[in-house]
Amino acid sequence: MTDESGFRRRLIAPAAGGLAALGAFAFGRPAAAQGADARAALAATSMIEEVKRRGTLRVGMSTFVPWAFRNRAGELVGYEIDVANRLAQDMGVRAEFVPTAWDGIIPALLAGRFDAIIGGMTITPQRNLSANFTNAYSATGVDMAASKRLAANMTTLEAYNRPNVTIAGRRGTSALAAAQRLLPRATFRQFDDDAQSILEVVNGRAHAMVGSIPRPLFAVLDNPDALFSPFPEPMARQADAMAVRKSDPDALNFLNNWILLRQLDGWLEERQKYWFSAREWRDQLPG
Repeated sequence: MTDESGFRRRLIAPAAGGLAALGAFAFGRPAAAQGADARAALAATSMIEEVKRRGTLRVGMSTFVPWAFRNRAGELVGYEIDVANRLAQDMGVRAEFVPTAWDGIIPALLAGRFDAIIGGMTITPQRNLSANFTNAYSATGVDMAASKRLAANMTTLEAYNRPNVTIAGRRGTSALAAAQRLLPRATFRQFDDDAQSILEVVNGRAHAMVGSIPRPLFAVLDNPDALFSPFPEPMARQADAMAVRKSDPDALNFLNNWILLRQLDGWLEERQKYWFSAREWRDQLPG
């Protein structure tokens, strides 16, 4: 989950004769100065400098448990909320959250509505064509929660890869895209959030729902009479990262180093265990 890069410079041999040499020297210095000015201008326009000047880190995110959701008091909580708040704290600024529909979150980033996406976004080649990704700061996967009534004996991927099998999923997610790739013959229904997908299966209108780990498992734990986990292993593996606008090397450098440091001191691992391995936070869910 880490990486870096470097520079090069070329010396120009002086031309023969005093005037020619003087001319080369006179031309060389402005060129070097212009290069330095260009680098300084690029650094000044970095998201990092804008955040420092503004005093707030604007974070694009979408609500889905346990990455980000509103608790009983209406406050945003979750793994990604913890990550964004800690990042802002380490920058000496305040996190400002901008809830955004997931299927439009990258266009909103490119339009400048916020500085970075910190929302459990999985790296994909298609997304990477539009935005730059940091190193991964969490590893997840794609899992399924299936209906005990409609899919009791369906425990292989092949069993779900049929046109008469309906699978629910959250619109615009990499989990849904992975399921569509693995199960090209299945019928898919898309919803705006995981809760709707789960309800579709619980009510017997879909054979299964797909989502990023641990959401499907939590759905099974919350609905043991209606749902079960059909596979012993994840359907696919994923790596989640922050996304920023292109042409901002300083932002990528800072964020990658922040991720490295929070991995080395164990903070990211501790937060992942809290939100993804246990459910001590369950009483924060709105009724």
